[in-house]
Amino acid sequence: MKREFAENLLDYIYESPTAFNAVNTSKDLLIKNGFCEVKLNEKWKLKVGGKYFITKNSSSLTAFVINSDNMEEGFRIIGSHSDSPSFRIKSNAEISVEDTYLKLNTEGYGGAILSSWFDRPLAIAGRVILKSQNVLSPREEIININKPICIIPSLAIHMNREVNDGYKFNKQKDTLPLVGLINETLEKDDFLLKEISKTLDVDKEDILDFDLYLYEYEKGSIIGPNEEFISSSRLDNLSMAHASLHGLIDSKGKSGINMVVIFDNEEVGSSTKQGADSNMLLNIMERICLSLGKDRQDFFTSLYSSFLISADLAHALHPNFMEKHDPTNRPIMGGGPVIKVSANQLYTSDAFSAGVYKNICEKCGVKYQQFVNRSDQRGGSTIGPISSTHLDINSVDIGSPILSMHSIRELGSVEDHYNIYKTFVEFYQL
Repeated sequence: MKREFAENLLDYIYESPTAFNAVNTSKDLLIKNGFCEVKLNEKWKLKVGGKYFITKNSSSLTAFVINSDNMEEGFRIIGSHSDSPSFRIKSNAEISVEDTYLKLNTEGYGGAILSSWFDRPLAIAGRVILKSQNVLSPREEIININKPICIIPSLAIHMNREVNDGYKFNKQKDTLPLVGLINETLEKDDFLLKEISKTLDVDKEDILDFDLYLYEYEKGSIIGPNEEFISSSRLDNLSMAHASLHGLIDSKGKSGINMVVIFDNEEVGSSTKQGADSNMLLNIMERICLSLGKDRQDFFTSLYSSFLISADLAHALHPNFMEKHDPTNRPIMGGGPVIKVSANQLYTSDAFSAGVYKNICEKCGVKYQQFVNRSDQRGGSTIGPISSTHLDINSVDIGSPILSMHSIRELGSVEDHYNIYKTFVEFYQL
């Protein structure tokens, strides 16, 4: 079962090379399991027992199951994010070099480990906007040019002797991907528009714009002598989206409203209309209450009866850099979900919310661990503290421990992914 669940995760990630594709993949999963889509610009008619989902800007998704309309039972929410560090393709992207090479102009998205992107076959995916009859509502297509179409070649060590001594990569110069050799079939102008046109079977003149990103072409794999590790791109944070969606689908909840929210743009600060630093989730929760015939007083009753699990991956103890970790809080891969704590509120966990999650773990027989940064080192943050500025409810920050976070190829544990899913099922059944 654990191995099958990890394989299912690899399929989910491979079908989700960008936030747009991830939302599309998640929609398909939900529809197959009886969820109905509701639109933000339409009036909702929700009912107890109903299973629904909403998307925003095609890159964030909220799904929920209405178990009860008793507002005192509140919402059980698991939040994650759909985006990962990558390279976004710029407009007018084609660059000709000596009338021989064709490369693409890109811009870094999020905090990637740049060295991990070199010398790997890369594909292109994202969203394309097309002309339609309605000027204010152009057509949208999710695209995946699923072939090894470009590569970022390293400079030979003979020409860059300091590359192993802390070389600083320049994103405008060093990381532009090479597409191919210019000839009769690969022209230096409009290569990308022609590729989009061919993939989507649309007229090139109908393409208005695009949000396209590079991704690693090779699919992830299960590795290790006992097949204990998951090696894949975008574990951060599609593994938490995957576990929370399956937790929502597989649970048999009877109380309140169970909810999954997958925000976009966490890797660049969340300050977008579909990010955690918006009123998106708060507004959706209020609309659910109103659609069930409740008033604003009922909404606040439900709000302050709610609990949020902010699910984002955690740093496992690195076997080559043990000095980088706190001396007494050192989570290991295979050791269970990690509760993340920060005195400076980089995580939302406090003694109360951590206690709630510990109870959940004990209830379903799952070991848990805790992570605190070294006191002389500032760590990263999550959607948890950002969401709390809009949604002032009890919240805990947790995640599976991984290595190589923000590399093009991250390393997680088969055991941990299955165990965190078990805690999500238990949470939704409380």
